[in-house]
Amino acid sequence: MDSVIELSRRDVVDRRGFVAASSAYALAALGLPDPDAVLRRVRAKSGGTAHVGRGEAAAIRQMTKSLGDAAAELGGGHARHLAVRYLHDDVAPWLDGTWTEAVGRELFAAAAQLVHLAGWMAQDEGNQDAAQQYYAHSFRLASEAGDAELAATALRGLAVQAIDLGFRATAVRVAEDCVDQAKSLDDPRALAYYQATLANAAALDGDRRTATTSLAASQTSIERATGVPGESWASHYSIGRWAHEAGMILAQLGDYTSAQDHLHHALDIHGLDRRRTRAIVLADLGTVRLRQDDVDGAMASWTEFLDCADGIRSVKVQDAVHDMRARLYRLRDVPGVEELDDRAGALE
Repeated sequence: MDSVIELSRRDVVDRRGFVAASSAYALAALGLPDPDAVLRRVRAKSGGTAHVGRGEAAAIRQMTKSLGDAAAELGGGHARHLAVRYLHDDVAPWLDGTWTEAVGRELFAAAAQLVHLAGWMAQDEGNQDAAQQYYAHSFRLASEAGDAELAATALRGLAVQAIDLGFRATAVRVAEDCVDQAKSLDDPRALAYYQATLANAAALDGDRRTATTSLAASQTSIERATGVPGESWASHYSIGRWAHEAGMILAQLGDYTSAQDHLHHALDIHGLDRRRTRAIVLADLGTVRLRQDDVDGAMASWTEFLDCADGIRSVKVQDAVHDMRARLYRLRDVPGVEELDDRAGALE
């Protein structure tokens, strides 16, 4: 608890205190607190100046949802300072306050969600070191709250970051722990979320067997998902988001035809309600089409991507712009490429 308060203070006051994200730190984050330490921290606490009840935990969850909605639409760079300020100025005194054991568990779980969001925002802003530390702290808070889904989701954040940074062995190890952490859950959306992450990590590591097995398990789980999503991060994993992730895993395995089918599935059949997500899928679809020598199709997807991307502050969107421009250079003699490249250049 004290460490996450210090982390938020550092992020508000002086970001230079962060160390570079590393595979060793991601693995070290897997160490759980001992059971006695968990009980000491979440059990009834007295002596703090703030008297905390369920209302404060509910407030954290509501604020996390509001900030998360804005970030999902416009990118993590838009509102991260608000999430960090809220964690530092409002949530930190509550974590250091007085509560009953039941309230303590709710408080730690709600804080875990907010800290995870701060990590996701930092990662989407390109601040990988801060993101890694936020994910690790979210995992510890969720573990102390006894919430397996929140703990698994925090591990997924670390695994996805390891994938993005190219830490292949670490990505597989953390993704395996993520799936193991969730073995007691019965929410098919959450299970699909974590199984797809393992498939992604295994594909990056060249382990085709694990990748295809995990992807199939993920598909089985997501096809069982029914009803309205719950409140957690994992419960919002939709069939459309799964189709995008599955498509990129298949592309990594060399199956571009199936990859394109899945990306079309995500865009045209299920739809994607977040502009940031839709932009990234369109950029990926353009790349997959180009690898199938469909230059016109690639340019059409990239044109739609640029329409979506304007105003979004996300390192993933920026990376997609850079990637697209590098590929366009090889097509510079094709009619319409220069105009598309000029549009992309205005977003850099």
